[in-house]
Amino acid sequence: MDVGTPAQGRILIADDQPDMLESLGLLLRHQGYEVKGVNTPQEALAALRGQAFDLLLMDLNYTRDTTSGREGLDLLASLEPFSDLPIVVMTGWGSVDVAVEAMQRGVSDFVQKPWDNARLVETLRRQIQQGRLRRAARQNQREEALRAQQAQEELREREAEIAEAHHIQERLIPEELPQVPGYEIDAYWRPARSVGGDYFDVLKLRDDSLALCIGDVTGKGVPAALLMSNLQATVHGFAGTEVQPAELCARVNQATLPHVGENRFITTFFYALLDAPARRLAFVNAGHNPPFLIRADGSCRRLREGGPVLGLVRDWNCQQTTVELAPGDRLILFTDGVTEATNSHGEEFQEERLLALLTTHRNLRSEAIRQKVMAVLHEFTGDKWNDDATILVLGVEKAGASSRTPNGCDFNDTLHHP
Repeated sequence: MDVGTPAQGRILIADDQPDMLESLGLLLRHQGYEVKGVNTPQEALAALRGQAFDLLLMDLNYTRDTTSGREGLDLLASLEPFSDLPIVVMTGWGSVDVAVEAMQRGVSDFVQKPWDNARLVETLRRQIQQGRLRRAARQNQREEALRAQQAQEELREREAEIAEAHHIQERLIPEELPQVPGYEIDAYWRPARSVGGDYFDVLKLRDDSLALCIGDVTGKGVPAALLMSNLQATVHGFAGTEVQPAELCARVNQATLPHVGENRFITTFFYALLDAPARRLAFVNAGHNPPFLIRADGSCRRLREGGPVLGLVRDWNCQQTTVELAPGDRLILFTDGVTEATNSHGEEFQEERLLALLTTHRNLRSEAIRQKVMAVLHEFTGDKWNDDATILVLGVEKAGASSRTPNGCDFNDTLHHP
C-alpha cells in the first residue's frame, strides 16, 4: 500500500491523556514525522479507515482508573483489516503481561512508560521501515499473483484458439483421397504441434486425371498453419487440367509473395499432374525434398527437376519434366519432418534409411507402405516429433491386380493422422 506520506512517515497516536499526545506529537514532529492524535479506540478506528498511516502508536489503557488493558486489546481485535500496519503499544511496569498478550495478537513491539526518547524514536523508525518492506513484499506478491492469473487466462485462451485452429486445419486436409482406376493413393499427415505448416493435396481434375502436391511452409505452429491455409486456397484456385505444373507454380509464387515477411520464403513445393490412362506424370519441384519413384525392379529415380522455393523471388522460373510410370511403380512424396526425425541420441532418420525401407517393401500396396514407414518412424523417434511430418504414396497397379485389400474389403484410401 502506498501511504503517500513524507519520507519519515505518518504516525497515528492513540492515548486518552492529552499531555501524552502533546509530548509525543512534539517529539515525533521534531523528527520529521507527520502525526495525528486521537483519544479513544473508536477515534483510532475512524482515523485508520479514513487515512493511510505508516504506524500506530497506542496505549492499552483508556480509562484512567484501570490498568487491565482490555480496551486496548479490544482495539487490537478490531485491527485485523489493517494487518500490514505496524503497531507499537505503550505500557507501564504494571501491565507488562498485558503487553505480552498484545504482542501475541500481532503487535510489532512495545515501549515502557516513561519512555526514553532516543529508544522510542529508534523503535518507531525500525518498525516503519519493516512495515514498508512487508507492504512492498505483499504488493509484489499480489502483482505476481495477478500476472500469474492473467498468464493462465491468456494460456487458456491461446490453447482454445490453437485447438480451434487444429480443427480448422484438419478440415482443410482431405479426409478421403480421390482415386483413379489403376492407381492406389494413401497419405499420412502429422503436425509437430497442434497445427503445422506441412501441406499436401490430391485433386481430382477429371475421371482420369489427378493433381498431386506437397509443401512445407517455413516455421511451425499457428503462423506456419496460416501460410499453409493460404497456400492451399491458392492452389485450389489455380489448379485445372489445362494449367500445367510450371504455370501453376509460377502463379502460386506470384500470389504468395505479398503474404511473406521480409527475408523469409514461404514454402518448398512439389506439384504434379497425373494422366492416368497414359501413365504419365508431369511435375515441377520447387525446392522440395525430391520424391522417390521406386520402380518394380527396385531401381529409384529422384524427381528433382523444377526451380527455387516459392515466395522468395518475383522473377521465378522453372523446368517442367515428364516421367513415364509403369505397373508396380511406387511414388513417395514426403516432407523433411520424415527424414529429419531424430531418435533419443539425436541421430536423424535420413533419406538413405527411408529409401532402403521403401525399396524393401515396394511390392506392398500404398496403405501398407505408409503403415510400414510410420511404424518404423514411431519406433525410431519414440513418437517424439520435432517437425511436421507428411508422406503420400502413389502406387501403380500391376496388370490384373485386384482393387481390394487382402482381407477382401474395398480399398478406400483415406488420410491418416494421429
